[in-house]
Amino acid sequence: MPERILLADDEPALLRSVTYALSREGFEVDTVVDGRAALDAAQAERYDLAILDIQMPELNGLEVCRQIRAVSTLPIILLTARDSEMDTVIGLEAGADDYVTKPFSVAELVGRVRAHLRRRRLDASETPPARLAQSGVRIDLVSRSVEVDDAPVHLTAAEFDLLHLLVSSPGRVFTRRSIMEHLWRTPFFGDERAADAHISNLRRKIEHDTSRPDRILTVRSVGYKFAADGS
Repeated sequence: MPERILLADDEPALLRSVTYALSREGFEVDTVVDGRAALDAAQAERYDLAILDIQMPELNGLEVCRQIRAVSTLPIILLTARDSEMDTVIGLEAGADDYVTKPFSVAELVGRVRAHLRRRRLDASETPPARLAQSGVRIDLVSRSVEVDDAPVHLTAAEFDLLHLLVSSPGRVFTRRSIMEHLWRTPFFGDERAADAHISNLRRKIEHDTSRPDRILTVRSVGYKFAADGS
C-alpha cells in the first residue's frame, strides 16, 4: 500500500511539480490550497506525512501544524519563503519535524520526505525503554509526559524531544549543532545559537533556579549536558 502524503500550498505550479515528483516515487498525494482544508483533511484521513506551506489563506501553516501536533505524531515538513533563525525556532516549537525554504529543489524535498518516512518506520520497529528518570526528572515516552520533582510539567514537542535527548545520555556533552540536528532530524546549516533559545525555554520549566541551573549544565564553548544522578 503506497504511503500517503498531504500537500498544502496555494501556489498551483508548486502543487503540480511536487505532486508529480512524489507520485513518480510511488507516493499517493492529496493536495489542498488553504490551511482550513489542510486541517480538515488531516483530521479526516490517514496520512504518513504532511507538507505545509506557512503562508496560506484561512489558517497559516504554523497554526495547522500546532493543531495537528496536539493530537498526532504525523511527520510535518514546513515550506517557508522566509529564512530567519526565528522562523525555524517558531516552526519547531509549533511541532514541525523539518522545514524547507523557498525556492527549493524538488529533488531535495523528495529526499527529505523519504528520510522522515524511513525514520518513522525505524522508530516503529524499535522498542525503546518506556520511561527515563534522572536528577528528579521523569519522562514517559509512551504518553510523552514529564514530571519534575513529582509534579507534572507541560512541554512543547520540541522541548520534550530536547529533554529526551539530554536525559537519555546524562553527562554527555551535546554541541549546539547536534542539538539542532536532533530537533530538526536533518543536517542544520543555520545559526547554532538557535539551540540556546530552546535550552532557555526548557530551563524555565525544569530548573529550580534558572540563574543557577543544576540540571541542564552549560559546557563553555561547546554546548550542554544533563547532570547525572549524584554528580
